[in-house]
Amino acid sequence: MQFAPFSISRLPRIHYGSGRIDEVPALAAVYGRTALLVTGKRSFYGTPRWQAFTGALEAKGLRWLHFIVSGEPSPMLVDEAVSRFRCEGVEVVVAIGGGSVLDAAKAIAGLLPHGNSVMDHLEGVGKNVPYLGQSTPFIAVPTTAGTGSEATKNAVLSVQGPDGFKKSFRDECLIPEYAVIDPDLLTSCPRELIAADGMDAFTQLLESYVSSKANPFTDALAWSGMKAFKEGFFAAWEGIEPAAGHGRGAMAYASLLSGITLAQVGLGSVHGLASPLGAYFPIPHGVVCGTLVAAATRINIEAMQVREPNHRALVKYAEVGRFLTGYNDTDDTAARSALVELLTEWSERLQLPRLSRYGIRMEDFPLIISNSRGSSMQTNPVVLTDGEIEAILAARL
Repeated sequence: MQFAPFSISRLPRIHYGSGRIDEVPALAAVYGRTALLVTGKRSFYGTPRWQAFTGALEAKGLRWLHFIVSGEPSPMLVDEAVSRFRCEGVEVVVAIGGGSVLDAAKAIAGLLPHGNSVMDHLEGVGKNVPYLGQSTPFIAVPTTAGTGSEATKNAVLSVQGPDGFKKSFRDECLIPEYAVIDPDLLTSCPRELIAADGMDAFTQLLESYVSSKANPFTDALAWSGMKAFKEGFFAAWEGIEPAAGHGRGAMAYASLLSGITLAQVGLGSVHGLASPLGAYFPIPHGVVCGTLVAAATRINIEAMQVREPNHRALVKYAEVGRFLTGYNDTDDTAARSALVELLTEWSERLQLPRLSRYGIRMEDFPLIISNSRGSSMQTNPVVLTDGEIEAILAARL
């Protein structure tokens, strides 16, 4: 094992386990008397859990305000929330929801003390104004297992359409004070959401494991996350009790670790393509990950075998292939092939849609490719040519 220099950025304080959401009111009360709750439309809000949670906040002497995030958050939605709650004396932001909810709340918390537009700070499309902090204290409580947003410093915002974009507001001040991971909150996730989100988490783990910035610390976390994914994903997806309960716990853990590793060392070509695909077409992020990961893995392997045959990531892909398939006696070449075959099989088993389902055509490839070389593509283990990126897209058209 090589121990080259590396750095690890700040992490949230992590509370993991069944029933841990019950601790959130006490955690929030430490920061003040007024809380802004950010949720989705259905996963938590309006359920008996919501009523019990808001009652517990009130029992702690907290006044609470509420903001709903529906769909992927836009800069306009963030600015609306900041304008609405700027003068309400919000002292803590609590987000309970999926990745979109957490990303929106992260940006809102960051801007409430300042009142300016998030477009001032949005990478690549904003005014490039430095964000100086500080953020409103933020507590993240995920209700899905996929994005790992509870452990990252970036809030992903998007505008969809011909002139669309999907970019990050990113700063260490935005890292949540607490990430509260309660697997019980995944109980209501529909099957198709478990499939897409689970493949997002797995892709993040795999891409960070082979990232050009990977280090022994993140490798250990990524491997632990992939182990949890292997043990729990299909149990959670199939919903067979009591295995489903174990599966939800494993997936919540895997998702958390995927957020930690991506925040530390970056991702790869799948997430590089997810940005323009999500900006220009109505394709869910998890679907992008699940439908492209096999093809992207194959193209990465083929490119390195030709141009960088001694690349450490080739060994890592083989390690993952042997681990996931159980073919422990195969050589590296066979193990990498087995990995690609398994990922392809997963895409078919989960019935993840092809790109054409969302109106994507070959004529759109140049636009997608030209906008795919953001921060995620920069940590792909090998620099891909435009033709190789096109091959990834074509494989799943």
